[in-house]
Amino acid sequence: MKLGTRGSALALAQAEAVAAAVEGAELETITTSGDRGFDASDDKERWVRELDKALLDGRVALAVHSAKDLPAKLTEGIVIVATPARANPFDALCGAQSLDALPQGARVGSSSVRRSAQLRSLRDDLQIIELRGNVDTRLAALEGDEYEAIVIAMAGLERLGRSNEAGALLDQMVPAAGQGTLAITAREGDSETIALALTLDDAQTHRSLIAERALIEVLEADCHTPVGAHATFEAQAMTLAAFVGRVDGSSWLRDELTVSDSASRPEELGREVGERMLAAGAKEVLGR
Repeated sequence: MKLGTRGSALALAQAEAVAAAVEGAELETITTSGDRGFDASDDKERWVRELDKALLDGRVALAVHSAKDLPAKLTEGIVIVATPARANPFDALCGAQSLDALPQGARVGSSSVRRSAQLRSLRDDLQIIELRGNVDTRLAALEGDEYEAIVIAMAGLERLGRSNEAGALLDQMVPAAGQGTLAITAREGDSETIALALTLDDAQTHRSLIAERALIEVLEADCHTPVGAHATFEAQAMTLAAFVGRVDGSSWLRDELTVSDSASRPEELGREVGERMLAAGAKEVLGR
């Protein structure tokens, strides 16, 4: 069985962990449009379209993604069939021990509009400077004099064995939908492959992803939208936290809702929180 994956160090580490759990699995490295270069006019499809094509063509049986890279609406004929247990969902601050420890006007590297909006809502003096590239490239940027700190996903650091480079966990910020989660996709109707993939599924993680993606869909968010969504569990209850804000940090909304029957209501919860955010003025905050 062939598993499709992007070729970055992080993508390979993630896919190798999945392949190790599937007897006879082999990795097929596929270069996506996103790997060829950033296009500001493009969206999340740039990270998945070639993998989707490989699935639909039968070149691979499954594809392994960072769930936060998946667009709100999947390609027709493609379904998410499994989500292994979630890694740490929060952002990490590298280069300083806390946000408070950063000097006035500190330069912080990040290419995420969600991170920029929340960082500025917490410290409006910070200079958020664009920083792109893989995990190694971003960490290497700290060795120069352009940044005092950078913000990066903790899950990526952990999966690459570099979690010791995190100075602080930014758990006061709402993560991106699906952050820390792997999403395994397959061709719709490929029952044998789907049955195999389901053995890798963590039910709680899968419900979290459903809720978070439902919220994103209601808000019509894409990778250029400063939106966060994070589902957590306590006993049988699920809580969904949400954030929308302006990139400059001048205005934002946060909401949180808990339901007791989390097994049957994840999509409903996501949609309800999304509708509550819209009723509270999310479109105005986002400048729509």
